[in-house]
Amino acid sequence: MAIPLLQIDAFTQQPYRGNPAAVCLLTEPLPDTQLQAIAAEMNLSETAFLLTDQTAWQLRWFTPACEVDLCGHATLAAAQALQEWGRAQRGQTLRFHTRSGLLQAKLSDRGIELDFPLQPPQGLETSLDLAAGIGAPVVASRTSELGYWLLELASVEQVRTLQPDQAAIAQWPCQAVVVTAAAQAGDDCDFVSRFFAPRFGIPEDPVTGSAHCLLAPYWQAKLGRDRLQARQLSARGGELEVEVVGDRVFLRGYAVTVLRGELQ
Repeated sequence: MAIPLLQIDAFTQQPYRGNPAAVCLLTEPLPDTQLQAIAAEMNLSETAFLLTDQTAWQLRWFTPACEVDLCGHATLAAAQALQEWGRAQRGQTLRFHTRSGLLQAKLSDRGIELDFPLQPPQGLETSLDLAAGIGAPVVASRTSELGYWLLELASVEQVRTLQPDQAAIAQWPCQAVVVTAAAQAGDDCDFVSRFFAPRFGIPEDPVTGSAHCLLAPYWQAKLGRDRLQARQLSARGGELEVEVVGDRVFLRGYAVTVLRGELQ
C-alpha cells in the first residue's frame, strides 16, 4: 500500500524554518506499532496520520518515541496537507477527531486558524531545584492538565541563551517544560518561549502549538489582552498569533510544504 506523504514546515512562511511535521493520508487503519514505526522512520518531532470517517477526519500524532494527546503544529500541517491534496479549500473549516476531543482548523487568507482547548495555568508545587535544571533563575512557575510545566524567566535573552540540563529535566514528573519571558520594548511580539520534551524523545521542539494553549491564558492574565503575538526562540524559530476566547485558544499561523512523496 502506498501512503501519500507531505513534509510541512508549520508556523512559518519560509521553508526550512518553523516546525517540520510529516502528514500521512491513510485509506484504512494501521496497527499502532506500524504508525509508531513510520514516525520513527520520519524522525521528526511529530508525524500526523489522517483517516476520513465521513463527518470529520480522524487525526493522530506520534513522536519518534510515542503517541501524544495534543499537537498544534502537526494539526496545522494536517490542514495544509488536506488543502494540498485537494481534500479541502480556502474558507473551509476542517473537523478533526483526536485524543483531545474535536478540534477545528479554518483555512483562510491569513493562514490557518486552529481552535484548541485552553489549558488554565495551575499552581506548581515541587521541591525540585528548577533553576539548576533549567540553568537560569525562575521568576514564576505553573503547570497544566497536559502535564506541561511553565517556567517564566526574567528576560528574552535568558530564554534565548538557555542551555538546560536535558538529563535532569527528563527525570522531572512532567511531560515537558515550557520556558517563557515577556518581550522587550520595541519587539514585534508580546512574549517568547522555548519548549523541551526529552521524555518524548524531543530535546527541543522548534515551535509548539500545544504549549500556547497554556502560554496564551498565562500571558493574557499578565498583559491584560486577549490577542497576543508569540515567538518561539528555537534555532529554526517560528511565529504565531494566539487569542483567548472563553475556554478556547485560537492559534493562527502559516505553513510551507517542503517535500512530497509516498511511503511504500
